Amino acid sequence: MAIVFDWYENPNASSEEEAALHPRIFMNGKVDTDTLCYKIHDYSSLTVGDVKNVLDNLSKILGESLREGKEVHIEGIGYFYPTLEATGKVTRSTPHKTNKVAFKTVRFRPDSNLKGHFVGVRASQSKYVRHSEKVSEVEIDMLLKEYFAEHQMMTRRDFQEVCGLARTTAKTHLVRLRGEGKLVNIGLRNQPMYVPAPGYYGVSRDAAHPSR
Repeated sequence: MAIVFDWYENPNASSEEEAALHPRIFMNGKVDTDTLCYKIHDYSSLTVGDVKNVLDNLSKILGESLREGKEVHIEGIGYFYPTLEATGKVTRSTPHKTNKVAFKTVRFRPDSNLKGHFVGVRASQSKYVRHSEKVSEVEIDMLLKEYFAEHQMMTRRDFQEVCGLARTTAKTHLVRLRGEGKLVNIGLRNQPMYVPAPGYYGVSRDAAHPSR
C-alpha cells in the first residue's frame, strides 16, 4: 500500500513570489498498544501479557533515563533524548538564568535499521482536492457528493481531508452545512458522525430523515 499525501503551501512564503509546496502525509489509521502486543505475540513465543509487561517496564525505564538527561538508544528503532526550553526571554545579563529553564519535550531520531524499512516505499497523491487550493462552497458540495457515493458516514477529520481545509475552517463549514440542512450529525456532540440529509449528496428526498 502506498503512503497517501497532499501538497501544502509553506506558511512563511513571501506574498511576492509563488509559494513553495511541501508534501504532508495523510495518516492511514493508528496502531495502538493492544494491536502491537498481539502482533509481537504472533512473531514470537511471548504471550500478550508478557509483551504488555515488557512495554510497561520499557516506558518506566525510558522515562527514568531521559529524566537523568541520558540519550536512550533502542537498537533497530532509534534514539530518544530530552530537550529544554527557556521559560522567558534570557540574555547574557539575565540574573538567575538557571531558574528560567524547563523541560520541553522528548525527541526521536530513527535508527538506520528502521529507516531501511522505507526503502522502495511508494507515495500516492490524494485523489481529493489539494490542500494548497481555495475551495468554494459549490466545490465542497461536489466533493461531498463524490465522497458519499462511496461512504455512508463522515467524521470531522474525513471532511477536513476531503475538502483540503484547515481544522478551524472545516469546523466553520460543518456548522454552515448543518445549518443549511445538508448534513446531519448522528453521532455525539464531541464525536460527531455526519450523514447527508434527504435530498443532498445522492440521497433521495423521500428517504427517512437520519437520527441517532
